[in-house]
Amino acid sequence: MTTAFTVKSQTVLRSQICGWRGSAETIAFVPTMGALHAGHISLITKAKKHASKVVASIYVNETQFAEGEDLDTYPRDHKRDCEMLRAAGCDLVYIPEKMYDPYHSTTVNVGGPALGLETNHRAHFFGGVALIVTKLLNRVQPDIAVFGEKDYQQLLTIRRLTADLDIPVRILAAPIMREKDGLAMSSRNRYFDEESRKIAGQLNVIMRQCAEEIASGADINTATDKATIKIIKAGFDNVDYVAAADTNSLELLTGHLNNCRGRLLIAAHCKGVRLIDNCQIG
Repeated sequence: MTTAFTVKSQTVLRSQICGWRGSAETIAFVPTMGALHAGHISLITKAKKHASKVVASIYVNETQFAEGEDLDTYPRDHKRDCEMLRAAGCDLVYIPEKMYDPYHSTTVNVGGPALGLETNHRAHFFGGVALIVTKLLNRVQPDIAVFGEKDYQQLLTIRRLTADLDIPVRILAAPIMREKDGLAMSSRNRYFDEESRKIAGQLNVIMRQCAEEIASGADINTATDKATIKIIKAGFDNVDYVAAADTNSLELLTGHLNNCRGRLLIAAHCKGVRLIDNCQIG
């Protein structure tokens, strides 16, 4: 069977996956919303190390956008994205014609690591993520799927989802890719003008300073409050959260780090663009 590089039909997708399975290929999957950058390509690179075939998807998922967010303006360039994926060694790009029929009425709600932080500000978000990831994993049926650590709460949510629902896929994490000044790569970074881009570049610096203070024994609430003030003074519009959490459960930490393995997570708004970032503490 000749394998096309891009497919839109669920039937054609499954036919190609079935053909690979018949040839004893292993399959890795990298879901994306397009507008690709080097961070996405690093996921493809990692996927290639763990499977003989790599499938990527491009779909701007409407169920994870709330009213007033950038669903309509989210950058879309399938031609450029596919060229990047081909150059990176991806074997198949799935660009679904549709993911939800007019009668769709099923939801997927995850507890544990999906609660708090992001959902305090975007209550809809992980319900939309859990739904689209479940549907895509069911369609592709990969052996492994690769997600970036930049969306750390999302990564843990998907691990919880697949474990709880017995979805037979191994979830791998890929490190955050950063610009030269440390700003985490994001499709939304293209929204910045020169002035706001300089402000955005301070987020990683302040985050690292806060993580170092906590690792050195500072009171967690004092350190995160101090970081919040620094972010505002740097020129950000507002801060959703600066929080230290357990690396595995995302339970919030207070007092001192002691022997816990912690993760510092940040969400802040810069000139109309919402940025998230995180790093290991210590």
